[in-house]
Amino acid sequence: MNPLIDNPFLITGYESPKYFCDREVETKELYETLRNGRNVTLTSPRRMGKSALIKHLFYTINQQEPKAVTIYIDLYPTECLFDFTKAFAAAILGQLDSNPVKVLKKATAIFRGLRPFYSVDSLTGQPKVGFDFVPGSEEHTLEQVFSYLNSSGKTCYIALDEFQQIGNYPEKNIEAILRSYIQDLHNVHFIFSGSQKHMLEEMFHSPKRPFYQSSSEKTIDVIDYNRYYSFAAAFFNAQGREMPEPVFNMIFNRYEGYTGYIQIVLNRLYSKTNKTIDSVLAEECISDILQENNDYYMYLLRAYSRGQGKLMKAIAKEKKVKEITSGSFISKYNLSATSSVKSALSRLLDEEIVYHSEEGYTIYDRFFGEWLATRF
Repeated sequence: MNPLIDNPFLITGYESPKYFCDREVETKELYETLRNGRNVTLTSPRRMGKSALIKHLFYTINQQEPKAVTIYIDLYPTECLFDFTKAFAAAILGQLDSNPVKVLKKATAIFRGLRPFYSVDSLTGQPKVGFDFVPGSEEHTLEQVFSYLNSSGKTCYIALDEFQQIGNYPEKNIEAILRSYIQDLHNVHFIFSGSQKHMLEEMFHSPKRPFYQSSSEKTIDVIDYNRYYSFAAAFFNAQGREMPEPVFNMIFNRYEGYTGYIQIVLNRLYSKTNKTIDSVLAEECISDILQENNDYYMYLLRAYSRGQGKLMKAIAKEKKVKEITSGSFISKYNLSATSSVKSALSRLLDEEIVYHSEEGYTIYDRFFGEWLATRF
């Protein structure tokens, strides 16, 4: 184990295949698709391990193609074309040239809309280059960045995570702008990933949208149970402890295989080095997680109306609701009229408090759902 890693159950970032479970088939399929010149639209609900899979794929690509450049850009914080351009330009220019002085000179020469700056990282002492650009020059700057990518001569793999965010930008032509640049790049392979499957399907399946049929589609599901148990048990065994399968089974099923939640619980269990692992300890760890988030969850609940809060609690209590406007569900939890439930649900879906799948409606954050279920 990496001596700098005290706990092998990582809950943020990516280290190496040693700390990454399975996804062998998905990694192979994604790599083969990209290498054959087809971009990929990758979807999954949040906390399923989509971002970690992308970083694992990039690790694999870097081993197979040492000269290739892999770039991961999280678009979730972006709200407009200005934000997108700033994030995109900074990521690209920081990767294609490793020498910061060369980056600065090249950026200054090529991108008239950019305002690059040279600084020193206060923690590492290493030189770095940052970028800003003149407001109003977004489209010109994007054009220059894509031109730079095209002329670099390097094979690049770029992941635009939470790509559906561009559909929320106030600028209505962003899809057409990006499509016009991307379709001419033969040395750059793109992964358009996101957690809102319906938005991405609309982008890539509607004949009216610029990205129509421009990529292959891949949806990831839960990790194989047996592989995940073997992965987890091995780390506990190395610690001199046993992970009883019934305990792992309880955690896996409770969170329906969502790796984000399972990893957090396993991380807590691993840290309890002086205790025998059993269901009581697992419940203690989960209780600790909910208690530590109590103030945030209380704040989140108060941000919604009383009717929306009651609907959240009712969904949490049921865990999954197939017919959310049925008379039996509404009467059981003393909810308002059907029209009010629909209105409340619309906001909760838009703000990703509630998630809808073929199985029904559920609270998106499973820990928040467990906390809500105790508040009814």
